[in-house]
This record gives sequence, C-alpha cells and structure tokens, in this order.
Amino acid sequence: MFIVIGLVFLLLYALIVFYIGWSGWRWMKPAVSKRFRVFYVVALVFLACSFILARVFAGSVVLSVIGSYWLAAFSLLVMLLPIAHLAMWLFRLSPLPRHAVHKWGGVVTLALLIALMAYGSFNAYNPYVRTYDIKMDKQGPESGTLNVVMASDMHFGYLSGKRHAVRMVEEINELKPDIVLFPGDIIDDDIVPYKEKGIGGVLAGIEAKYGVYASLGNHDRFDGEMRELIDLLEESGMNVLYDESIEVDGWLTIIGRKDHSDTARAELASLTEGIDPVKPLLLLDHQPLGFDIAQQLGVDLVVSGHTHHGQIAPGNLITERLFENDWGYLRKDQLHSIVSSGYGFWGPPIRIGSRSEIVQIHISFS
Repeated sequence: MFIVIGLVFLLLYALIVFYIGWSGWRWMKPAVSKRFRVFYVVALVFLACSFILARVFAGSVVLSVIGSYWLAAFSLLVMLLPIAHLAMWLFRLSPLPRHAVHKWGGVVTLALLIALMAYGSFNAYNPYVRTYDIKMDKQGPESGTLNVVMASDMHFGYLSGKRHAVRMVEEINELKPDIVLFPGDIIDDDIVPYKEKGIGGVLAGIEAKYGVYASLGNHDRFDGEMRELIDLLEESGMNVLYDESIEVDGWLTIIGRKDHSDTARAELASLTEGIDPVKPLLLLDHQPLGFDIAQQLGVDLVVSGHTHHGQIAPGNLITERLFENDWGYLRKDQLHSIVSSGYGFWGPPIRIGSRSEIVQIHISFS
C-alpha cells in the first residue's frame, strides 16, 4: 500500500515539475540558444531530484541547501503559474500583441517569484516577539507573576544554523525570562549539524531564573538512540522532559510529553497522577492536540508548536481545519493553550502568511 502511495506521489510530483519546466521552456525558447536549452533541462532535472538526493547522501550541505531552496521555488511556482497562465489567456482576448503578452507574462511571473522568495526569507529569518498576558487562579511565586519565554520548531540544521541560534539566544535573554520552554522540533532530523555548528554551546548561554525545559517533537529524531539526543540537549543546559514531570522551586509543576507520533507515548492521565492540583501545572506538548483531556486533568497552560501556521499560505487554511488551535491563543475553562508558529522552518527556508516568532507569556497569579 505504501509503495503504491509513494509511486502515485512521485508521478504527481513529476507531472508538476514537467508543467513548471514546460512553462519556462515556452517562455525562454525564442530568446536562447540550443545549448542553453540543454543546460536548462539538465538543471531542472537536477533541481527536481536535489531534495531526494539530499536524503540519499545524508550530510551533504550543498544538496541540503539546494534542495531546500528548490522546494521554496517549487511551492511558489505551483501557485503562481496557473494564475499567470489564466491571466495571459485573458489578455490574449485583448488587442495586445500575442508575443508581447507571452513575454511580459513570463517577466512578471519571474519578478513575483523573486520578490516572494525575498519576502519569505525575511519572514523566516527575522523573528517577531509575540506577547500574551494570561491569569491563573492559583498561587504563584512571591512576585505574583511569571515571565515565560517560549520558542518551538527551531529545526536547527544546515539552513537554520548557528547564526539563527545566536539571534534566538540574544532575543530570549533581552526578554529577561523567569523560565524558558521549548516544546519540540529543536533539531531537523539530523544530529550532525547541531554538533558540528556548535549550536549546543550557543543555547547554553540562555539565562533564566528557573531554567530551560524542553519536550521533543516529530523531527527530534535521527539514526541513533534517543538517549544520545537527550544527553546532547541536556549538555546545552536544557531539562528534557520525555514523558516526565518536574517540580520547580516547590510551587510549579512542568510536564513534557513525547510527541503524538510516538507509539510509546504515555497517557496524560498517568503523567498527572499524584501531582498536587493546587500548584500551577504547565504542559509542553509539541502537537496541539487533546485540549479537552488536558483541561479535565487540571492543566493550566499547554504550549505547543508543530503547525508553523501553515508556513506558506494557503497552508494555514489546512492547519486551521486540522487543529482546534493551530496558532495563537485559546482558552477552555482554566486551560490556556498557546501555539507558536515556530522560530525556524521546515523544508523551504521561507514563510509567507506566517512569520518566525518568539513567544513571551506574562502570567499573573491570584
């Protein structure tokens, strides 16, 4: 069954690549030499295979970068080209010369592609600080408030690398957090760039009164033992909660869950068993699911990521249908849910209709 689905997916992908290639071929054919046309075909085939080759030759920085940017261009062209062809068909009904319509249709499409790539890169690499103010009807610290800073879906790898990590640490420390939460997808399916780029040493520079706490997501995996990844992250100063709970400073309880995709994940009821219901209870759960159960079990705040708010519009229309809270804030009785669009990105290094963010949560207690 999986083989059939895979073959159908590859066939559909090949047809779309052919459509993109055919569109470019028709536009440039009158103006370029035969030698360049051969180069165009070879280059297109290489680009179309680049993200697959990056998986086959794991660890190839060049293939990873090329494959990621190809996916960005591919995603945008899938949306732009049908609109461009429809517009050119309509313009051909006008008295404008046919060759001029074809020429300028291609020029405008290319200009839009470049502009959207630049805009999307800006949104991906220039995070915004989003702030929420919530109130809990429980007793908190002596100050009566807690400054929580949360970042999810960093996907640290070859494109979301050391510079992105340095910026994140600087921005987190500027917010002077009491506590820092990372609800999953810290790495991007590969532990190698995290090690080679020294990202762990960068993250160790986070300053927070009560420390840094993390859960793991569906991309926090690699070809090795999970214990190796957890140990590596904890060397970075994080407390990784892998279906575990911890009491902080005698008044706060934090639970971190395994990802929803993990078949060995424990039920939330077993993780909350024996926890003092009088104390504030924070939950790190990568995928924003199961709010009703969390609310019934007395969780006060659950922080999540995973959705990327669709990352590239209109992907947000899909995530809005899949998740009760796909981005932002939701309240259910005493439960507060906050879902981040993520600090990094997955696949294409662009964001359109979403933006990378760090979340700051001001909690006031009764």
